[in-house]
Amino acid sequence: MTHRLDEPGAPLLCASGAPGLVVTDVDSTLIRQEVIEELAEAAGTRARVAEVTSRAMNGELDFAESLRERVATLAGVPESVFGDVLSAITPTKGARELIDAVHRAGGKFGIVSGGFEEVVAPLAASLGIDFYAANRLEVAGGVLTGRVLGRIVTSQVKVECLRSWASSLGVPLERTVAIGDGANDIPMMHEAGVGIAFCAKPAVREQVSVQLNTPDLSLAIAPLGLA
Repeated sequence: MTHRLDEPGAPLLCASGAPGLVVTDVDSTLIRQEVIEELAEAAGTRARVAEVTSRAMNGELDFAESLRERVATLAGVPESVFGDVLSAITPTKGARELIDAVHRAGGKFGIVSGGFEEVVAPLAASLGIDFYAANRLEVAGGVLTGRVLGRIVTSQVKVECLRSWASSLGVPLERTVAIGDGANDIPMMHEAGVGIAFCAKPAVREQVSVQLNTPDLSLAIAPLGLA
């Protein structure tokens, strides 16, 4: 049975009380943009990258491989692009309200991103977010090399972050919430006590029964017992 949080009389989701940890995806969830597409604009590869991103988020491609393919198109872009992209980022409607509601209830807020730490870290700081995980892009001589450094934040890494952050807080998984829009968010949403598909791709809506299909994260506040 599908539960729509943007319909009147949406069910209360956390019977055990307000969540102790809420974790969201970043691109097209916490923010309106896809950061890699904004970076690709500077490389002149936006259309190509957007097509690959769409297929990856619908579960048609391996995420790590698709990320490497998209990042390769960024080779040669000056690292100053990070500041340009950060200034263009727009939080999703209701994002600040949801973060503030979680904190008022004594909980913590984390973000997990298939995007990039160079943008995600300052975004997290500006929104008062407690935890974050994201990929890193290699830079040499002041330009992007087209390669990713270290681990890639895959669907499994998102699950591991949820578990690790909850454990560090002493919060049982039943009192965690995960929100995302893409196929690589599904395992995290299934792992959490409550998983919410946010304006999600069709393949995601088929697998996650709690859905918020209106682009306003504040609509999750009351059903999560945070009002």
